[in-house]
Amino acid sequence: MQISANGIAIEVDDQGPPWAEPLLMIMGLGMQLTAWPEGLVQQLLAQGFRVIRFDNRDAGLSQAFDQLGVPNIGLASVQHLLHLPVRSPYSLTDMARDALGVLDALGLQKAHVCGASMGGMIAQHVALLAPERLKSLSLIMTNSGARSVPGPSMRVRSALLRRPPNPKDFAAVMERTYQLFRLIGSPAYPAPEAELRERIKAYLRRSNRPHGLLRQLAAIAADTHRAGQLGRIKAPTLIIHGESDPLIPVPAAHDLARRIPGAQLDLISGMGHDLPEQLWPSFVGGITRVAELAG
Repeated sequence: MQISANGIAIEVDDQGPPWAEPLLMIMGLGMQLTAWPEGLVQQLLAQGFRVIRFDNRDAGLSQAFDQLGVPNIGLASVQHLLHLPVRSPYSLTDMARDALGVLDALGLQKAHVCGASMGGMIAQHVALLAPERLKSLSLIMTNSGARSVPGPSMRVRSALLRRPPNPKDFAAVMERTYQLFRLIGSPAYPAPEAELRERIKAYLRRSNRPHGLLRQLAAIAADTHRAGQLGRIKAPTLIIHGESDPLIPVPAAHDLARRIPGAQLDLISGMGHDLPEQLWPSFVGGITRVAELAG
């Protein structure tokens, strides 16, 4: 369903009874709400959560921001590496306000919040902007934004930025996406090729916004002051990270755990930058455990 959140149109999927514990799930760079697998959602529902997924701005079926143009990601990358200011069409703080707007539109004063990758960065901003709205915080395969933490290898960075010669060639876009997902996925839990390709096909048919991804990427590069503020987070916090993550290497998880007071750190052997089905019970157990700490 479409709602108005923070003054823009946001696509939301809201499952579970209205009296259940609300869990707001925020997805990562260029990804859609469907990247939170339905099977994972069902396991969370079984634990008594009301699961709220949504498409971030510029992704999926939510409002696009094409009027803001396409950022020069090559320049932004160099500026980021040189610790220079990066300009972005909008900020991760704006995206956090979108998330809070979703809660407002649903009439929810407080919620548990779970974010993956860029969604974890947005979730941190939610915790900083409105600590009174947060019951607990679960951060999956994300970072603090500190520039001192190692980033992806050049191979991974290049794969992330690579575009097919013809962006309207569905087969070429599918193949590029498949190769990227395979590169950053969990080495100990590889998805069967046919299953992964079907997921990608459904994802691209639902929506494909490469320019939106670039605007979100610029917002990540421009987000340089979050790390120093994370000591203000008071909500019970869980950090889940794969020891084999090639996109956001595991030192980022240790850095996050040092910065957020009392944060629990769950490192998973063989996990990369994805959400393998074999690990869903572990994710659900951790999210449930930290939610219970909120009382």
